Amino acid sequence: MVESSCSSPASLPPNSNLPSEGLPPPPSKPIFSLPIPAIRVTSEYDSDSSIFFHKVSCSFFDRLAKLKLSFRNNRNGDISSPQLGFITKYLSILYDLEDQNTLVRGSFDAGSNFHFRAVQDLKAQQGEVAMVASLIDPSYKLELTSFVPSVGLPRATFKFPIGEVSLEEKEDEVKRVLSVSGIVKGHLLNGVCTAMYKDNNLKLRYSYKDEQMTFIPSISLPSNVASFAFKRRFSPLDKLSYWYNFDSNYWSAVYKHTVGKDLKLKVGYDSDVRLGWASLWVGDEDGKAKTAPMKMKVQFMLQVPQDDIAAAVLMFRVKKRWDMGSLR
Repeated sequence: MVESSCSSPASLPPNSNLPSEGLPPPPSKPIFSLPIPAIRVTSEYDSDSSIFFHKVSCSFFDRLAKLKLSFRNNRNGDISSPQLGFITKYLSILYDLEDQNTLVRGSFDAGSNFHFRAVQDLKAQQGEVAMVASLIDPSYKLELTSFVPSVGLPRATFKFPIGEVSLEEKEDEVKRVLSVSGIVKGHLLNGVCTAMYKDNNLKLRYSYKDEQMTFIPSISLPSNVASFAFKRRFSPLDKLSYWYNFDSNYWSAVYKHTVGKDLKLKVGYDSDVRLGWASLWVGDEDGKAKTAPMKMKVQFMLQVPQDDIAAAVLMFRVKKRWDMGSLR
């Protein structure tokens, strides 16, 4: 018997790369593939202004850069305030298509102790440049800010653990003078006392807070305008807030009831405008749409004027978000 010159499939080496009999060859992998960036669309509508606000954004290069487009439109479909932005960690460029103006912001670190930032309005040819230097202790910093074009000495701000003090040159009636402003915070009698000084006005504010109550009196000098805020938490779900101004006798009150994380009922009254109101939030009031159920936030508000109950108005706001994941 003459041996065949062709080996049978059974005689192939165990590590052979030849395809098995009856099976198609494995598909070839592409040499280069570019992932499609994730796209996020957010739309918001306010019945009070009857205006829609839309924002489209997408990230590139593993979220190193982001491209954003935003615009508004009314019920007739007229588009207004279109803006296009390119944003990275150290550089952002915002272009206004209506005004044909560009706003550029940039920042970078020079070592571990120096930080630089700048902003420039190209159409107005105005901007500012700032340098922040960390001193021996990182909690102590010196910031110098200069306007472009320069109109005087740069603003100097010294920041320390309990506050900050700024020295700035301002325009007076006939000459430029140096102005001092600052804020200082400190603990006093189980609370926090804050002193803010600006434009020859001193505002003193004290805040006491425990698990059930918050009390915040404040006074401004030399105007002697005084007010206080009071908050009382009856349970983890119920809270009452009250604010009173001694100078004008205006006051306001708000009662808030929370049902879970995504449902909140608020009822209030404002004596300044003689208006009572009730508001229902579906979704985290202070959070973004992504934290709400189905990535949507809804607010219904009923406003009832004290002088004319028949003129009550029902308003609502809706914010919806769509995410389109990255395809690879």
